[in-house]
Amino acid sequence: MKLNFKSQIGFVSFIILLLPILCNSQDSYIFSRATYYGSPDCYGNPRGACGYGDYGQTVNDGNVAGVSWLWKNGSGCGACYQVRCKIAGLCDENGAYVVVTDYGVGDRTDFIMSPRGYSRLGKNSDASAELFKYGVVDIEYKRVPCKYNGYNVLVKVHERSEYPHYFAIIILYVGGRIDVTGIQLWQEDYQEWRPMRRVFGAVFDAENPPRDGIKLRLQVSGSAGLYWVQSKNVISSDWEAGAVYDSQIQFD
Repeated sequence: MKLNFKSQIGFVSFIILLLPILCNSQDSYIFSRATYYGSPDCYGNPRGACGYGDYGQTVNDGNVAGVSWLWKNGSGCGACYQVRCKIAGLCDENGAYVVVTDYGVGDRTDFIMSPRGYSRLGKNSDASAELFKYGVVDIEYKRVPCKYNGYNVLVKVHERSEYPHYFAIIILYVGGRIDVTGIQLWQEDYQEWRPMRRVFGAVFDAENPPRDGIKLRLQVSGSAGLYWVQSKNVISSDWEAGAVYDSQIQFD
């Protein structure tokens, strides 16, 4: 299709108007509400719906949260957000930085935070104690890059895997503003990439995996769009449940 001169001017003007919106969309705060869940140690829930286990309890020093619509059918697992409450005199200007490790629906809330994360909303310990009395608070939040200094993306073989017939994995320490939307493994005998199934949350599985080492690639979504990244390491042919492998992938 060929645009005439007037159409071209209109199209360019539209793009110029749209660019600030596109550039600032990830830096804009969204207004919502947040609450917290009970936890005997104030850390995260090791049985969270992302399937992270102990990682979901202690990652980011236990500053974690369950989300509802941000869940994205599990691809929202591992996303990082800055959350700031809106009560004058009580709330810290930087708020809390939390990692999504669970699914949860509250009273018109987007975040159900660990007590440890929720306490970070207050500007001091007395203010935090007062916020706990509120139970639910008005907030503003935005997506921020996850930062895991010293960590590449790790692949953990899920504890329910059964060598050699059933292979399940969890992807840990995904940095940046990245969502893992799919995973494939290389099938040497067919010379093709075979999709793994998202079981729930951040857990993917495959029956009858390759016997000669497992090559993985991740489909990820970020500021550069949707693309594939291949692990630089091969999971050994004698893998076992609970083992953790370094992918040598790192997202900033």
